[in-house]
Amino acid sequence: MRFTSLVTFLGLLVPLAHAIDMDFTSTSSINSGLALIAKGLMDYYNGNETGQTPGMFSNPYYWWEAGAAWNSMLDYWYYTGDDTYNDLLKTSLLFQTGDNWDYMPSNQTTTEGNDDQAFWGITVMAAAEKNFSNPLPHQPQWLYLAQAVFNTMAARWDSEHCEGGLRWQIFKWNNGYNYKNTISNGCLFMLGARLARFTRNHTYAEWAEKTWDWVVEKQFINNETDAWPVYDGGNIEADCTDVVGLEWTYNSGLFMAGAAFMYNYTNETKWLTRIQSIWERSKIFYDTDTKIMYEAACQPTGQCNNDQRSFKGIYSRFLGLTCLMAPDMNAEIQEYLAATSVGVLRSCSGGSDGHTCGLNWQLDGWDDKYGLGEQMSALEALQNRLIWTRPPPLSESTGATSTGNGSAGSNTVNEMVRNQLDIETKDRAGAGIITTLLIILFLSTAWWMIV
Repeated sequence: MRFTSLVTFLGLLVPLAHAIDMDFTSTSSINSGLALIAKGLMDYYNGNETGQTPGMFSNPYYWWEAGAAWNSMLDYWYYTGDDTYNDLLKTSLLFQTGDNWDYMPSNQTTTEGNDDQAFWGITVMAAAEKNFSNPLPHQPQWLYLAQAVFNTMAARWDSEHCEGGLRWQIFKWNNGYNYKNTISNGCLFMLGARLARFTRNHTYAEWAEKTWDWVVEKQFINNETDAWPVYDGGNIEADCTDVVGLEWTYNSGLFMAGAAFMYNYTNETKWLTRIQSIWERSKIFYDTDTKIMYEAACQPTGQCNNDQRSFKGIYSRFLGLTCLMAPDMNAEIQEYLAATSVGVLRSCSGGSDGHTCGLNWQLDGWDDKYGLGEQMSALEALQNRLIWTRPPPLSESTGATSTGNGSAGSNTVNEMVRNQLDIETKDRAGAGIITTLLIILFLSTAWWMIV
């Protein structure tokens, strides 16, 4: 989507001239509106152009956000039936898997974090649950890829520092390696919960429990009141006790949805209580009068960066999953999504096309902001009002066709150890011992998954 100062100026003069008018009682009206927003999202995709990388969106959008954006497009197809972008979606998900089929591609591994890898894993998990067109037999399958991401993340569980948890970064040369962030651990939690429900293998649920308990123990989720804030993380130098008090929408949504999958899988009321407690605090992300969503940690000050401008979309997606897996939450969450959609539709009235979506949904019109995150957020906030129009996420016992392997991702272990260690000649013997021990640990975990 290209803007010039003149086009932007004209768009501001008549911001509502081509605004999206979506009637939620009309399927055709809904689908038409969502199609415009989805096209706006795909305007930022250039991976199919000469010299570009399949799966990647245009600069400055990072690899992780591409993984999250494809989840939005997967859901768009599922709720509307529009398969216009399905070939690009499938090609992108497969191109970025990497040589070991674990979403650690060579073009990303030097800068890749645990949360970056996880968002691609969450997308292929959704592809398995929605019976998205399966890859060819010689290609990695959606369930296999989700399991590979989970297994490689679980193998990085770090008990040496902070008594557990995942670091933000995978490799020690990246800034943030000594930080254990909530989103990485939340992604491991969610994948464990969803894989447990999908496969009925309880080992995944045990990992989800373990991750939840650690996050609460470190007070990244503060459970001392009836409304539980979900904070950003902590540093290993302080044993992760220096909790960074920022609250992001997608962190809260991630733990609500993961807990909802655990509730659906176990039928244990403790998970519903946990969902309710996080949701109660999550209301800080809505204007008290209008109930319209906003990113409280950065939006009021105008400081949201490119990543943070997508968080409301990911949060909205997780709200939809929470409604599906814990129907007790549906009425109130949908009430807030309905109120938010009013602001979203007002906002999607800008740009040269007359329906580019902005960041601030509180305004009566477009705020002159635009980007991949804005389009993702608008699309997800609107389409998650449609969750009950399609079957809920499938599992192996309810018709899902994707196949997997409990030991997926095992080929990564040697490479992971080799990249983590700076091996001098004198240290190679010791490093070999460490490698052997980690391989034994990983294969033991994989065997547990299989049995």
